[in-house]
Amino acid sequence: MRLRSLRTLTLAFLLAFLVVTLGTGFAIYSVTLRTIERLVDRRIQAVFDEIAGAFGDRSPEELVRRINAATRQRDTGDIGFLLLDAEGHALGGNIRMPRRLPLGFSTLHGRDRIIGLSAGRALVRDVGGGMTLTTVAETEPFDDYGPARIGIYLIGFGSILLIVVCGLSVFVVTISRRIGETRRTVDAIIDGDMTRRVPVDRSGGEFAQQAIAFNRMLDRISDLMASISNVSNDIAHDLRTPLARLRSQLALSRRRAESEAQRDDLDAAIAMSDELLEMFAAMLRIAEIEGGDRRAAFASLHLAALADEIVTMMQPVVADSGRTLVFDAAAPAEIVGDRHLLGQMLVNLIENGIRHTPVGTQIAIQVGATAAVATLIVTDTGPGIPADQRTLALRRFGRLDASRHDEGHGLGLPLIQAIVRLHRGTIALEDAAPGLRVVVTLPVR
Repeated sequence: MRLRSLRTLTLAFLLAFLVVTLGTGFAIYSVTLRTIERLVDRRIQAVFDEIAGAFGDRSPEELVRRINAATRQRDTGDIGFLLLDAEGHALGGNIRMPRRLPLGFSTLHGRDRIIGLSAGRALVRDVGGGMTLTTVAETEPFDDYGPARIGIYLIGFGSILLIVVCGLSVFVVTISRRIGETRRTVDAIIDGDMTRRVPVDRSGGEFAQQAIAFNRMLDRISDLMASISNVSNDIAHDLRTPLARLRSQLALSRRRAESEAQRDDLDAAIAMSDELLEMFAAMLRIAEIEGGDRRAAFASLHLAALADEIVTMMQPVVADSGRTLVFDAAAPAEIVGDRHLLGQMLVNLIENGIRHTPVGTQIAIQVGATAAVATLIVTDTGPGIPADQRTLALRRFGRLDASRHDEGHGLGLPLIQAIVRLHRGTIALEDAAPGLRVVVTLPVR
């Protein structure tokens, strides 16, 4: 699992913190329990030595007397004793046990059915004459303290975990909100709204400073883009007027021409003027589309129905060019978009197929849809576009080596791409083997 998303990082941190917290709690519980057992073992060892005695009389009567005296003392009154003979019969003591313990230290539980003891430690030693003395002490200050201790740990560490989770949740929500605001701003700018900015928190802080810096960057980018756009648009606008006047003057001169040769030359000049006017109109059209203002006119429409209308309209044109046009609507595809622009996109795709393919080529249009996207595929059986030149074909004024002598100004596919981007879609040029496949993907409603 790669820790790249905020959610993954949060879950990884929570998992690590949970493991560390549980491990720490278990370690503290285990160390505490072992410490208590060691202290209890020392105590019952000292009491055993006092009762058994390193030297001296170890007769059954004397041992019983010492046991009875110890049970009456305040310091050892909570200690349990059991003196057994070689056959396991009780000779004295204040406890009885259902099982015979092995020599050495042992742990006792509630199943040993010692009255008043739920957990403890026992020391069994040989005191001579085949007799064994068992010394028992509790490891819990009161009955059923073990579950209570576990509950204390759960409450304590659970509170820590809850505080961390709550704090981390607040942190994640705050970060997610800030990231969401930035992402929405970026999406709006991608859609053409260059006036959108990241909200700045009035309380200040690092997030506010980050938003201010980000907005200053956007202001600078917006100014630079506006300058570039204004220059190109001003050039296009300013040149259209003298070009239109030039065309009118050429047309007037053609009517006054006295020879056929003059008229042919003027016709060629008029054609070049028309091509320049078309190029400037396409540039302005792309700038208008990329501005995003056309999105306000979006409405619900059926892509398959629109494609059927365009195909019906373009059938005679394609047939006159010596090519064939077929249409297949695999599934209905309802989208939100600009009907006029999408229709222009289809017309341009078909015209590209006519312009850049030989006679006899088949142009096929297919519309499909899934739950998330609608797909428009335009395929031809022409020469196609080499893989290393497809990026160039989508660039403004990008002219491929094979089409440099053909009509056109290299703005057809860039205009189509601008329309697709306006609709938040994607366009891809693929190999149809043979021919070119243009795949346009648009989000559904």
